[in-house]
Amino acid sequence: MTIDFLNVTGISKKQAGTDVLSDFSLNQEAHQKLAIAGETGSGKSSLLKVIAGLMQPDEGQVFFLGERVLGPEEQLIPGHPGVKYLSQQFELPRFLTVAQVLEYANQLSDYEAAILYDVCRISHLMDRRTDALSGGEQQRIAIARLLVTSPKLLMLDEPYSNLDMIHKRLLKAVIHDIGERLKITCILISHDPLDLLSWADHIIVMRSGQLVQQGTPRDIYYGPKTEYVAALFGNYNLVNPLLFRGISETAGSVSKQKMFVRPEHFEVVKKREQGVEAEVIEVLFLGSAYEAEVMVGSESFIVRTPIPVKKGETVFISLIG
Repeated sequence: MTIDFLNVTGISKKQAGTDVLSDFSLNQEAHQKLAIAGETGSGKSSLLKVIAGLMQPDEGQVFFLGERVLGPEEQLIPGHPGVKYLSQQFELPRFLTVAQVLEYANQLSDYEAAILYDVCRISHLMDRRTDALSGGEQQRIAIARLLVTSPKLLMLDEPYSNLDMIHKRLLKAVIHDIGERLKITCILISHDPLDLLSWADHIIVMRSGQLVQQGTPRDIYYGPKTEYVAALFGNYNLVNPLLFRGISETAGSVSKQKMFVRPEHFEVVKKREQGVEAEVIEVLFLGSAYEAEVMVGSESFIVRTPIPVKKGETVFISLIG
């Protein structure tokens, strides 16, 4: 009999009379990179805490490798040894060296620990005190402190928040190597759509404690079922297909009248015969492209193009088909 890696069934939780989670279910396979998206207050952090055994659900059950995860009201020390959760408010013991912090938690051999420290890019920090570390260094130490306990599932709650681009890029490499080199399964929460789309195998979208859509990153990005899902993953347009030729099949449909179209699915063309006339209202330079707001009659669209355009210019746009 095959044992599911993670099975969450019918989880509900109320706090202060409000539904934080409502009949929520999900499954995760071993080594599957699972991302969770949703607006602030949608229940993402609460879900991870329930999975980790740190929050008691009112209803439902969590099974990890075939074993039910007990809540904090069911055991003396909260949490499941095979599941680790790093919150946004992680703290390291102060006035200790990194080596002391890790040695206290370590359950690995010296060889295994050395590999893990290399993966986390912290080998050079062992003699530093925790109060002398940057925010990005502290985050990597906090992750390593969880990993030395040999978990099978690591859950990261907004790990990239408050990091500059250099430390964010480094942490992304660390999280990639945790899965690839250490073979530890991860769940990740982030508000930045690029963090999720470029990393995840599967994305779950939450709203008001409920699952509203799930699928591959491509499914979620190009085929949102609602405006809420579309907005979470970047700019979008609601387009009347009668205005354009060559509607792309990857544009998700909201109804027979309107379609979701991402800005990069427009192109700027040279001839009126190839597109429809549009006036450029605003232009943002993104480095690799320009993002322009254009007016087609009384309708406004966001268009992303590598072709330089200027405010006030008349252009012709079409949909990539």
